[in-house]
Amino acid sequence: MFDQGKLDLILRRHDELGDRLAAGPDARTFVALSRERAALDDVVENIRAWRAARAEADGIDEMLHDASLDAEMRALAESEAAKAREKLAAGENALKLALLPKDEADEKGVILEVRAGTGGDEAALFAGDLFRAYQKYAALKGWRVDIVSASEGALGGYKEIVAEILGRGVYGRLKFESGAHRVQRVPATETQGRIHTSAATVAVLPQAEDVDLTIDDKDLHIETMRAGGAGGQHVNKTESAIRITHVPSGIVVMMQEERSQHRNKAKAMGVLRSRLYDAERQRLDSARSADRRQQVGSGDRSERIRTYNFPQGRITDHRINLTLYKLDKAMEGEAFDEIIDALTTDHQQKLLARGDL
Repeated sequence: MFDQGKLDLILRRHDELGDRLAAGPDARTFVALSRERAALDDVVENIRAWRAARAEADGIDEMLHDASLDAEMRALAESEAAKAREKLAAGENALKLALLPKDEADEKGVILEVRAGTGGDEAALFAGDLFRAYQKYAALKGWRVDIVSASEGALGGYKEIVAEILGRGVYGRLKFESGAHRVQRVPATETQGRIHTSAATVAVLPQAEDVDLTIDDKDLHIETMRAGGAGGQHVNKTESAIRITHVPSGIVVMMQEERSQHRNKAKAMGVLRSRLYDAERQRLDSARSADRRQQVGSGDRSERIRTYNFPQGRITDHRINLTLYKLDKAMEGEAFDEIIDALTTDHQQKLLARGDL
């Protein structure tokens, strides 16, 4: 059962945070305290609901142990006892889930990176299809998608595309998408009707904010250059492109999507901040790899978290052996919730199995 002392500490901390917020702290402290209190809201609600259900069940049990209780009242109490036990069991399960360790980044927006892996032009086309599926899913959720940078494939799609997805709870929904995604289909360029296999990799990085980490200007090497392009009247004649190197980590971000050097620098810093934040999270969390490349694999066809089989209309997530014959809906963003919910449940069950509440 639950550690009652731990539950009492949570309730006291929730009250303490409310008092400190009411005192009007500075902006940075207010943000930090608000986040912590919001993270406890669900836990506190479930503690109170479970304790109320337990008190109700205990009260009925005490009544049933009363030898003077007449037959009619006993029958009524036994009926109520069954309902109370069901309510208590449901409350206990809800509290267990609420007490699971929370990922502080779950409520954040993300930097989404989709890259063509093995498979040449077909891999780039699939990377484009996969990115558009995420765009459609984001639209269904009411999230905003802003493309940060993109490199198109020779026949369409993307060799690489990076975007910001902004909204509440984006990382919590998309974090299990990181990895290699394999596609099996007949490419438009295939004249013999043969099924080809190719891959794309996805990285989902929680968007870092100023309160998450501080980047020292002396650790940055910033270079400006003319933006590249195909030529013509739209080629930027000024040095608006930006390349930022974070010297301690070696992370390099290049940005040339905007014609304004200021906007390119702001976008590049946003991507750099998220990559540094993710690297720090990986270092601190032993459950995640310290090497960011391991998050998405090499992009090889044999490495995959999910397979999209177009001839069969099948999408399979290999981590939980889930197969849905809803590929068309998945590519419209409509079946992602079913997959993500299953992955989330699996993750929760693994945490519950540890029994460390």
